[in-house]
Amino acid sequence: MTMAAVIESRTAQAPAQRLVSGIARVEIISDLAIAEPVWRALEASEQVFTPYQRFDLLAAWQRDVGAREQARPFIVVARDAEQRPLLLLPLALRHRFGVRVVSFMGGKHATFNMPLLERDFAARAGGRDLDALLAGLRDHGGADVLALAQQPMRWRDLANPLALWPQQPSVNDCPVLLMPPGAAPTALLSNSFRKRLKSKEKKLQALPGYRYMIAESDGEIGEILDWFFRTKPIRMAEQKLPNVFAEPGVEGFVRTACMARLACGHRAIVIHALRCDAEIIAMFAGVADGGRFSMMFNTYTLSENARWSPGLILMRSIIDHYAQKDFRALDLGIGSDDYKRMFCKDDEPIFDSFIPLTARGRVAAGAMAAIGRAKHAVKHSPALFRLAQRLRGALRPGPTKDED
Repeated sequence: MTMAAVIESRTAQAPAQRLVSGIARVEIISDLAIAEPVWRALEASEQVFTPYQRFDLLAAWQRDVGAREQARPFIVVARDAEQRPLLLLPLALRHRFGVRVVSFMGGKHATFNMPLLERDFAARAGGRDLDALLAGLRDHGGADVLALAQQPMRWRDLANPLALWPQQPSVNDCPVLLMPPGAAPTALLSNSFRKRLKSKEKKLQALPGYRYMIAESDGEIGEILDWFFRTKPIRMAEQKLPNVFAEPGVEGFVRTACMARLACGHRAIVIHALRCDAEIIAMFAGVADGGRFSMMFNTYTLSENARWSPGLILMRSIIDHYAQKDFRALDLGIGSDDYKRMFCKDDEPIFDSFIPLTARGRVAAGAMAAIGRAKHAVKHSPALFRLAQRLRGALRPGPTKDED
């Protein structure tokens, strides 16, 4: 495949009057290998991006999950008049509702979605920049709808410029623990909570080889993931939840991303664990960027050691670890589960945007936005949420005769 065939021939030139915005050219790249140099350049520490949009993470997702879902890379790169990259949107194209929809790579495995941004551009980007970007996407003609979910309003110290497009609150909230500089441990977790966890942990400390660890070697990572993929389906079944980790390609994606080593030396997905000589007791895996840790998946033992709340003890250890490293925030992913609220008292403002790019996409974008608003209303009304849970339970297929 030639370069011209991969970088779409209809690369959009922003209108002349928009050159003052900074964006002079918008191109769409449909090959990860060709996008990789620009992508990695925008991952430099001085730029703006979330760890969910790192190349190593999303390339693994695209190869192992996206390709199986018939999602095709639709990587948007915006450049200035000197051809310097200002922004990269890591999107994937799917056919849904009879139209071509582009959304962020990573699907349900990414808590936050944002472009990768050149820092100076991120700091000054305004409405004219977003108009130029949208004009370029519409001129390209390769998609009908932009469906951009779970975007943070800010990342670290900068506003997300995509918040200038039409938006609505995301379906779910994301509880977050803010970690002010120099905060005492008791400011992050109360003394009474720490004492309860310490009392429980004494039971685990009696186990030979008990320790908190961060998996560093390939062997440690492989051992914990082997245990996770045996244990998690059982825990999901206990909660009567679908096992997303059994979906095609997901295990391969998780294993590849956990093994991937970044330029800084850390893994693309970091695994924290409690263990003893006899077993792994609990694990949390997530992404970090030097200022924030964001949890992706977790589970805990099926043995009697589960009685001592190992997941909560591990979470306390993770918070203390990142507080010592001067991180400023920690989250446990989308959703307001009770255990998340034990640690995360605030909510991260996140939003969705559904933007038509063609006349054909206008109805679909409106329908997706309406569905999102309805789901948000249900999730934020206790009465509606209880009703939805009862309906889901009533509609769930019962056991067959062979399963009775």
